[in-house]
Amino acid sequence: MSSDIDPYEHLHIALNSDGTLTRFVKLPKANPEASPDDPVVFKDHTLNAEKKTRVRIHMPTIKLPPNDGTRIPIIIYYPRSIWFLSFWDTDKTYMLISKLACLVPAIVVSVEYRLAPENKLPEQYHDAMDAILWVKEQALNPNGEHWIKDYGDISSCFLHGCGCGGNMAFFTALEAARMELEPLKIVGNIMNQPMFGGMERTSSELQNCADPVFPLCAQDLVWEFSLPKGENRDHWYCNPMVEGPHTSAINKLCRCLVIGFYGDAMLDRQQDFVTMLMRHEVQIDAMFHDSGFHAMEIVDPEWMNYIVEIIRHFIVDTENKP
Repeated sequence: MSSDIDPYEHLHIALNSDGTLTRFVKLPKANPEASPDDPVVFKDHTLNAEKKTRVRIHMPTIKLPPNDGTRIPIIIYYPRSIWFLSFWDTDKTYMLISKLACLVPAIVVSVEYRLAPENKLPEQYHDAMDAILWVKEQALNPNGEHWIKDYGDISSCFLHGCGCGGNMAFFTALEAARMELEPLKIVGNIMNQPMFGGMERTSSELQNCADPVFPLCAQDLVWEFSLPKGENRDHWYCNPMVEGPHTSAINKLCRCLVIGFYGDAMLDRQQDFVTMLMRHEVQIDAMFHDSGFHAMEIVDPEWMNYIVEIIRHFIVDTENKP
């Protein structure tokens, strides 16, 4: 297998002599000024000042529960980043979150996490867990964030991530399953096109090695940036199908939703991931569409609507189960 693609040029980055990246891409930001008729409003809070991480809380202005104690679920969302480029405050992330917040309806807490290669795994997982603990603190603190205190149901929390955010949702859910978080309760994990890899090439990787959005050489480089120094792609952070310290907690996971597309080079790994969850007797919903490609909802609003509807149905169905 060969490729003429330069992964640095494709990703619009340059590696500096000190190991940091210069990122040439400037993604469009979400408009911070809400208009009176906006269906969703948001505000930012510091998550960890030392780590320079934040959360952005999105609150629907329609379909709010009446003032009778009824509450709406909380989605803790880990956006795409391909580990090195933040999508946290972009217009595309806002579009996706706004649709989720309105249609479910739910409060969505989007998490800004540290980026590779300046910060390698598992630092991103630590940031992801910080967000869960922050939500719990806000709900229990008399002076906590009032959207969460007044409207959020911390006994109905969902972890949701796209791409590497889906990878984060999985590993954070494993860590949460080992912790005492009551009264906060995670009732569902949503992994949209979760990013996994491995040393031995799969059929879908070979078939899509020159993928125009995320070619295989770019995936390899991103894993080199993000994995702990000296580790290869068969480390469990990248390839959770191998045995590792995470394995013993898999059967503690609550209900999971995995979404994928047949044009994604990671399809085989995502399907192997679903098989692994089933082997550990995790309740799993898997939706693999027979077309599409990785991150297609970023470029096609109809596919974004399709994915949001799958997630909405999963959340509503999970909440309605005894």
